[in-house]
Amino acid sequence: MAPKKLTPQGEWFVDVSGRKVILRGINLGGDTKVPYPNGGTQFPSDFSDHKEVSFIGRPFPLSEADIHLTRLKRWGFNVLRLLTTWEAVEHKGPNEYDEAYLDYFTEIVRLAGEYGFYVFIDFHQDVWSRMTGGDGAPGWIFEKLGIDYRKLSEADAAIVMQRAYDYSNPGIRQEDNYPTMCWSQNYRYAGNGILWTLFFGGKDFAPNFLIDGKNVQDYLQGHYLGCMKEIAKRVKDFDFVLGFDSLNEPGKGFIGRAMNDRCLNNGDADPAKPGLGWSPIDALFSSHGHSIDLPYLTLKVWKGGFVPTKTVTVNKNEVSIWLPDSPGDPFQLEGAYTITKDGTPFIEKNDFFQKVNGRTIDFDADYLIPFMRTVGETIQEIRKDWMVFIEREASDAFTHPHLNGETPKLAVNAAHWYDILTLLFKTFLYPIAIDTLTKRPVFGKSGIEAMYVRQLTRIKNTADSVPGKIPSLIGEFGIPFDLQGGKAYKEWKKGNHSPKIWKRHVMALDSMYNAMDHLFLSNTLWNYTASNENDLMVGDGWNQEDLSIFSKDQIIPGSDPDVYGGGGRAIEGFCRPYAAFTQGTPVKMKYNLENREFYFEWNSDSKIGEPCVIKVPRFVYPNGVQIVLSNAEKISETDGELTVKGNGGKATLILKPL
Repeated sequence: MAPKKLTPQGEWFVDVSGRKVILRGINLGGDTKVPYPNGGTQFPSDFSDHKEVSFIGRPFPLSEADIHLTRLKRWGFNVLRLLTTWEAVEHKGPNEYDEAYLDYFTEIVRLAGEYGFYVFIDFHQDVWSRMTGGDGAPGWIFEKLGIDYRKLSEADAAIVMQRAYDYSNPGIRQEDNYPTMCWSQNYRYAGNGILWTLFFGGKDFAPNFLIDGKNVQDYLQGHYLGCMKEIAKRVKDFDFVLGFDSLNEPGKGFIGRAMNDRCLNNGDADPAKPGLGWSPIDALFSSHGHSIDLPYLTLKVWKGGFVPTKTVTVNKNEVSIWLPDSPGDPFQLEGAYTITKDGTPFIEKNDFFQKVNGRTIDFDADYLIPFMRTVGETIQEIRKDWMVFIEREASDAFTHPHLNGETPKLAVNAAHWYDILTLLFKTFLYPIAIDTLTKRPVFGKSGIEAMYVRQLTRIKNTADSVPGKIPSLIGEFGIPFDLQGGKAYKEWKKGNHSPKIWKRHVMALDSMYNAMDHLFLSNTLWNYTASNENDLMVGDGWNQEDLSIFSKDQIIPGSDPDVYGGGGRAIEGFCRPYAAFTQGTPVKMKYNLENREFYFEWNSDSKIGEPCVIKVPRFVYPNGVQIVLSNAEKISETDGELTVKGNGGKATLILKPL
């Protein structure tokens, strides 16, 4: 049965009966970024079919919906962050919507509600588009901007797996030509730098750049929001749809940066990052077909971060990304820089992307948060009670936890949080880890959990800075499953199907969920990919990422879907009891994985008619559960759920396996 409407009240989600709700869910799914069936980055592509692609079948074909949704429900999840992309809706051309895909997506949403899930919809993007090494925007955008997407990779204006990976030697990491997690470096390259600056700041930084009579910023945002509207219109009658993400991990482009800033100063406010040290002028000058030398940054722990270790020549073949009939680089046309007679760039205004009409700009206050409000107005025009799950630039939510501006109505702080070193280096540092905020070591599982609590508290406190507070939901967190070079997969292949092969993964996930429990944080784990494979080239089907808690390679025929052999990985790490609905206010929630004991304390409110709902997954308690209650009574016990009611005031619940 579809769940009933939730509303944000202060820092909580609240249901119609007044119960406080904790949402625990999953991102569905990692391969939704790429077309179906053969659009994954494990297939070489020149993207020439970008207008003909289809995303019907992402996150899974309708014929497979029952098995996937049943598995997720049995694991105890109650919300889906359901991914779609701008490209999925509008790949054919401007205002040409893929009606068949919209029908398919609407049916996926309807089914999710039928299986008891809340849903919020994420128009996903990473580093702008598939053509710039990520996903999101449709390919026809480049032509409108005068950019030849076929030249982006060969001009070193983007790192694109389909152009960099040697497919004649598949199934392995290729650190020399396509390093692990290098896609994230694309934000600094010309492809992303130009596109994001125009998307968020076209009116200020390229006021004369018009497309079809509109300023480039209004044109780009208008099409993105137009696609959101198309889906909003389809799902507006579903009460279990909570709302929409504003935009996944938005990029800043060049906004806020000095023209000559290569980001080499490893300061706390602006830490240096791995890879090439591009400044805006480097990226723009190189985009016109000029070869340049750039510093390359590598991690040096004893120096406290990423430092230049070598010089690399980029765009050796002197390829221009601009189409022959294009007016060219809009920022050059606005006078940011000129090319001298000897063919070198001359910066006319080093603060071109930092000041507008003499005023120093702030990316969040001047561009991102106003955009979030526009998203809110757009969707709330269709359904006024929809929430806006707001996201800032990925690392800002963590390093600068403050919302500098007036948030949209019904906003939810949906920041992302990862253990950065685990994510980047695909290894869980235990028993000694490094706190990336303090640069200091932490020791043992308790030290790691305490670090996670500190980091997540910073994110939760962001929401507290909003007048009246807003709820927080960690929109993404998770771990790579190909830890230590895919060690668990090698064991599985040898026939070792024991849960012990996931010991490291379980420890990492358990620590993360323990920290979330401590703070009563709602969250959606990244991710569930129906097509996932135990292959270092494939993983989630996107740039060698492999964070899916499910893989078809983990299926042993004849197994139940929610136990080992049913496709799950490291199930103990994420499948656990929690209080989904509380009749009153949660005070303490704690789960001990070792003995599977769950403790929940709440201030019960006898005026609330509906009971607490505790998720009790069968995987955790296969033989049933022993219940110990204080100042409360059991109402019902069904497969996977327990309902209890407090008698007013402090009430406690303890669960133990039978």
